[in-house]
Amino acid sequence: MPTSNSKRGAGSPDSPIMIEEEARVQRDQRDQRDHRGRPLNASKPSSKSSKASKSSTTEAIKTRGSALLNQMNQSVKSLAQKAKNATSSTNSNSSSNASAKADSDGTGSSQSSSHFPQQPRQQEQQQARSATSPSSSSSDNTEFRKYTVKELIQSLDENASTLPPALERRVRDFKMAQQKRREKQGNSRPWGIFGLYQHLSDIRQDLEWAEDAAWRRQHKEPYLSWTDFEENASKDNDYNRPWFTYSVVLICSIMMVVTMSVNDWVFEPLAINPLLGPSSEALLETGARSTDLIVNEGQWHRLLSPILLHAGLVHFALNMAAMYYIGGAVEKSHGHASAAVLFVVPAVGGNILSAICLPQYISVGASGGIFGLIGGCVADISLNWDLLFLKSVNDKKDRWRHMMVLFWLAFDIFLNSLIGLTPFVDNFTHLGGFLYGLLCGLSTIEKLAVNFFGLSQKGDKYDNVKNTLLRFMGLIVSVIAIMITTGILADSDGHTSPCHGCRYISCVPFPPGDDKWWYCDDCDGVQADLFVSISGSGLYTDIDLTCPDGSIKDIPIAEDKLYKRSDVRRALPGYCREHCDSVFINN
Repeated sequence: MPTSNSKRGAGSPDSPIMIEEEARVQRDQRDQRDHRGRPLNASKPSSKSSKASKSSTTEAIKTRGSALLNQMNQSVKSLAQKAKNATSSTNSNSSSNASAKADSDGTGSSQSSSHFPQQPRQQEQQQARSATSPSSSSSDNTEFRKYTVKELIQSLDENASTLPPALERRVRDFKMAQQKRREKQGNSRPWGIFGLYQHLSDIRQDLEWAEDAAWRRQHKEPYLSWTDFEENASKDNDYNRPWFTYSVVLICSIMMVVTMSVNDWVFEPLAINPLLGPSSEALLETGARSTDLIVNEGQWHRLLSPILLHAGLVHFALNMAAMYYIGGAVEKSHGHASAAVLFVVPAVGGNILSAICLPQYISVGASGGIFGLIGGCVADISLNWDLLFLKSVNDKKDRWRHMMVLFWLAFDIFLNSLIGLTPFVDNFTHLGGFLYGLLCGLSTIEKLAVNFFGLSQKGDKYDNVKNTLLRFMGLIVSVIAIMITTGILADSDGHTSPCHGCRYISCVPFPPGDDKWWYCDDCDGVQADLFVSISGSGLYTDIDLTCPDGSIKDIPIAEDKLYKRSDVRRALPGYCREHCDSVFINN
């Protein structure tokens, strides 16, 4: 803006305000002078002369006021025209220098010539107006297309080569959004899996804003600032609570109380249940997985009901902590449907695999679903590995945090695998859950760059079909695998495992020595006919024990003084190991 115009204001000699002020001062001075010049004893003028004087004075004031008003209007119009000319000149210079200024403001706009400071949102709006200049709009119109993920990663690299103008503009917008986010949030970010998913969510949101800005430039739509875009997304996130995760934790808590009530609020000895929980009878009564009951009794609901049960307080506490942190992070990032798929499908698939490979054991726990969520996390990390560890997007501290998330996921897998070696919990459910979760995660979790750049250029139908099939291949394979394994389970006898050595994947005899807390044989599932003393005392004197290999042993037990059926049931595995020739169903 020219100097003469920018300095013209209230203090200028010819400004309307100064002209009106001078007129008022001169009028006051004239009135005071007339008042002082009249003697105190002078007679008042006559009424006629007074009226004439008043009339002439009023006419003079009106004439002078009208002249002042006209002069003020002319001055205002002149100033407005000069300001408009100066603004047009400034905008023209800004449009011609947009690319030269892009690195400093992130959108390709020049700095305003106004002398007044601007708020951040006003600066963004001014940058956007400059970004929608004819030169930038024509660039986006000629090269607006979908870019591959590889192009995105290369463009975000610190050593990126020359990019197409449209892609370069979007990358600059994305980097500007990242800079504004760092200024707003500082170094505060949650740790662990929540921190990783918060970082992924921030990247996804900034990519969406950059693409939204590109779309608005192309279609000449009103600009939406990053601040407004981020505020709208934050409001949506406030309502996006992990309700599915909360529901699972609540139901599992209720079922833990129910199971202990069925067991008469008694914790079994550590030799029977080292996880501080109920007996196998209480678990079976509340819905534990039993291959025999599923296949031979048609109780197929036992493939689903064990998800909500736990072997003890130790098992319950570890699983619910993992469910809250991992499940909550996945659900907040990807939604309720994705979290439900990643939990339910792997849990059911893992239970089917466990029922086939370990028919002699009962098992419970949400571990299959939790391992499915872990598999989904691994799929998410692998899909977005380049963005998570790209130096231009993440500083050293962020990359260290992401590595710590991988460490804690691996530690959780290791810890649950150790628990899977104890009674009533098995590692086949864990293994199957993880594999199904990985497959489902590849289908339900989207790459960060897909919505932003797409996977192929528009109009390539073959690539679109291929990418759709690849995207849902994991889910398709999971469904087919569940159908096949369900058929294998239905054709089995409910007792025989197709893999005799598979038991040692989920069981290790402990502790070392002869007197063990639990074994890895088939004596835990044996049955017997009981005989009571004829004296009417209720003492059990003999049992006909059916050994795992099918042979029957007549065992006197009167010396053990057992009066309750539950006590005899607990003693059966010991009688089996002591009297049976073989403790395995098949060798």
